[in-house]
Amino acid sequence: MIIFTKHAENKFEILKRHQFPISKKLVTDALENPDLIDHSRQPLLIAQKKIDRDHVLRVVFKKELGNTKVITFYPGRIKQYEK
Repeated sequence: MIIFTKHAENKFEILKRHQFPISKKLVTDALENPDLIDHSRQPLLIAQKKIDRDHVLRVVFKKELGNTKVITFYPGRIKQYEK
């Protein structure tokens, strides 16, 4: 089960106001089918998924009692997060 924190729920509206709308479906897809998972900030994990030619979606989450808890998410430029 995927649970969104209040902050994560608010983030949908914030990004919409900045003309970068992200759907729950896209966040869920990034969690279920990530291009990569960054473990460098454990216990928090960051799922990353390419969303267009120039951008990735990064989803900060943690596993809690068998659930996936979304803390926040944000779009980023691919150039910034390339390994």
